[in-house]
Amino acid sequence: FPRRQGGVLRQREEKPCLKIRHDRAVPMITLRPGSHVYRLLLLLAIAGEYPMRSLHLLGSSRTLEDLVHRLEHVQDFRTSTGADLGSCKMITTSGRGERRTIRLYKSALPLLQTLHPAALAHYLDITRNHRFSGSAEHIERNHRVAETVAMCLVADVETRPFLLPVLQRRAIQQVVLDGASFYTAKSVKRLDHAEMNKTIFTRLTGALFSPGYCYAVYNTRNAVMKWSGMGEFKTARHLEELSRMNAGPARADHALLLGENMDLALQTLLESDKSGRIELRFDRIYPHVHFIPMTEQGIRLLRLLTLPDWKERVLSVVFPEQMRTVGPGVMEYDAQNGNTLILSHLDGDIARLVRVRQALEHSKVPYEIMCFPWQCPFLHGYIGPRAQLREISMTDLEAALGIGPQADEI
Repeated sequence: FPRRQGGVLRQREEKPCLKIRHDRAVPMITLRPGSHVYRLLLLLAIAGEYPMRSLHLLGSSRTLEDLVHRLEHVQDFRTSTGADLGSCKMITTSGRGERRTIRLYKSALPLLQTLHPAALAHYLDITRNHRFSGSAEHIERNHRVAETVAMCLVADVETRPFLLPVLQRRAIQQVVLDGASFYTAKSVKRLDHAEMNKTIFTRLTGALFSPGYCYAVYNTRNAVMKWSGMGEFKTARHLEELSRMNAGPARADHALLLGENMDLALQTLLESDKSGRIELRFDRIYPHVHFIPMTEQGIRLLRLLTLPDWKERVLSVVFPEQMRTVGPGVMEYDAQNGNTLILSHLDGDIARLVRVRQALEHSKVPYEIMCFPWQCPFLHGYIGPRAQLREISMTDLEAALGIGPQADEI
């Protein structure tokens, strides 16, 4: 409206408005190996879908949640060499709460070719040509496998199925890679349809081969592990045969049990103590069960367990040679200091703890357990005051072994 100024009506002077430019250039997304976006694309190529709740396994949760939101909109992509890949919406999310899942958007399927020429074919195979089930059971199963793949991926275990040698059951050969490699349960079961029918109800997420070992891998997520008895027994025998045919002298009596926190390890052990059939208890099926929390510490522990000759290397840097002389005894131990027996729990082997607790009930010998600080509450809860705990820094152990956590690239 006009206003009076100095006795004269004057028109309000219009000031120029700021114009929002909708054509503002948006930074292109580079699919660079090691970056968050590349890792997420690789995970979806391998597992088909990934749980929103487990983004923390790949790095900063806030950073990755922002990235997921960004990738739900059309973005420009290019390769690490600068080649233009065009524009598309890379992912879509669906579901609510713990079942919220991340999947590839159909228009983004050509991006899989940047990972490997066979990546798209593998993805279409495991997703039945980009079709997904809305069943809670199917989503849960896919998420357990995807979380296992994520843990292995960050721990430097080869997980890309299109780069892994194909397992076989024809002859005894050295098929698997020299380093650590993970085969999903689906690829393991496909080797024999009869075996697939026997083991389909197990919680096995795959088999991890590393120098000297073939680990059966389970992911119990946020629930106590429910062993299916004879089904798990048959799974263990199946993996033992695969190990013999493809990895030579690799041991197949070890399992990795993934879970969201250490409380699940305690609950799993207490539940196992109630088992009526001792021969089908998890520590009888697998004499060594390493609990791996799905945390940064768990990823570092997984990296340790896939080192060549990891057990001897760990014990040699923790205990002086004169303490390593282990004689016959009524319980398991790794070193001895005078009359005190010492067990190393630095490998997270909860199956050994079952045997140790039973032996401590009938023995008065002084006993110590070497562990990481984050394992202490769990050990106090299961072993109680009968054993003294000795803590060692994971960072110090990694330094002594010449390994260490690697920084994530944003």
